[in-house]
Amino acid sequence: MYAPDDNTTTPTGLRGWWASPPRSGLQRIISPWEYRHLRAWAGVRIGSGIVLVGLGAVTLSFGGNDVKTYGWTIAFLALAAAQFSFADWELAIARSGPAEPEPGQTSDQAKVR
Repeated sequence: MYAPDDNTTTPTGLRGWWASPPRSGLQRIISPWEYRHLRAWAGVRIGSGIVLVGLGAVTLSFGGNDVKTYGWTIAFLALAAAQFSFADWELAIARSGPAEPEPGQTSDQAKVR
């Protein structure tokens, strides 16, 4: 009568894969393999932002003096700003992670600090 049904177990398939590791709020939009390596992916995003800023500078410098040049420059710089913002958000999530236990401590003792 009170036996657990299948709805209370962890979902399987794509939904189960996407739910691990457990995340809350907007952090769920980050894919699991990216969430497990936030600092590395933030570094990749910072690098791509630097490349996009360089492309914007080169486009503005050598593109001429027309609307098309300014449009491409604004597009490159907007994408760079988005990459920098997302990298900053990922680094903030990585910094707010759980405390690592010191040698000889359990994970419960590390959380008390």
